[in-house]
Amino acid sequence: MTTRDLPLLGYDAIEFWVGNAKQAAHYYRSAFGFRLVAYAGPETGLRDRASYVLQQRAIRFVITSGLAPEHEVTRHATRHGDGIRDVAFRVADAEGAFALAVERGARPHLAPTVTEDEHGKVVRASIRTYGDTVHTFVQRDDYSGVYLPGFEEVQHDPVARPVGLSAIDHVVGNVGHGEMDEWSAFYQRILGFSQLRHFDDDDISTEYSALMSKVLWDGQGRIKMPINEPAEGRRKSQIEEYLDAYRGPGVQHLALSTGDIVGTVRTMQANGVSFLPVPAEYYAEAKERVGDVDESWDDLARLGILVDRDEEGYLLQIFTEPVQDRPTVFYEIIQRHGSRGFGAGNFKALFEAIERAQARRGNL
Repeated sequence: MTTRDLPLLGYDAIEFWVGNAKQAAHYYRSAFGFRLVAYAGPETGLRDRASYVLQQRAIRFVITSGLAPEHEVTRHATRHGDGIRDVAFRVADAEGAFALAVERGARPHLAPTVTEDEHGKVVRASIRTYGDTVHTFVQRDDYSGVYLPGFEEVQHDPVARPVGLSAIDHVVGNVGHGEMDEWSAFYQRILGFSQLRHFDDDDISTEYSALMSKVLWDGQGRIKMPINEPAEGRRKSQIEEYLDAYRGPGVQHLALSTGDIVGTVRTMQANGVSFLPVPAEYYAEAKERVGDVDESWDDLARLGILVDRDEEGYLLQIFTEPVQDRPTVFYEIIQRHGSRGFGAGNFKALFEAIERAQARRGNL
């Protein structure tokens, strides 16, 4: 592997380290529509942890808990709360990807490791990134099993009801003040990413707080990873609230795509998922700014879905409230109609909605 770019084929899995994997997995099945497809734990010979593999179209979540207080997963959940430990990438050559990343200065976490069973073999290797987050390179072309060796397939899930989520659109990380450029350079140097967008505090701010963001991508659109840092403001920003609650840098939110955001959000709301509310007056401005869309503006307003347009088309997006007690990880549901942007026209409305939620928590 001698090219400048380190080829990533897409997201392989997002692994969460949580306090109670059985209950967290049930939430994502019943509320987000994921199907339980595989399990590993004491019943399968894995003595120190339990992992539930969830799938919906091209999205794979792995929910893991440690089974002893001194276990690294348990310690991670104690420090950070339920959070995202591993953003794993699918690659054609995990050993080569790891070697090139380390050669470029990445900190190794897991040396190339081969696991095998009757379905074939998987090669994995990991590097460290911001905070306690890691990236695992996963090579699975020679494997026909449901996830990894050691996991037992689950044939039927009586809980899951798919809601129309189809793929991971982007993964957003929060880092400390003054660290955005460092981590932007990391992804460009280590993984060969380039900068797709840059938003400063003039773009993303309100009367009270602000943030800055750089969007890094692989150049193909398979991987997009914005990096946020707090900017100076009169009060605590959402990024500072996250960093305080998570006890350091980490993944702030996942954007999950759908081909029918109205149907997806309607079902998720019925399943008990809470979304950030949007003032009614937003829609008069948005309709004038965006113009005609395929969806019903009445449906969008009723559900609280935001709309933005750029030179390539438009997008629709909505944001959940945090999905655990700490104000850390949340989700964006997004549908793109040509636009490759990130909803810049919605930043003020979104930020104000987040600030209202912060104020209710006493953290603004």
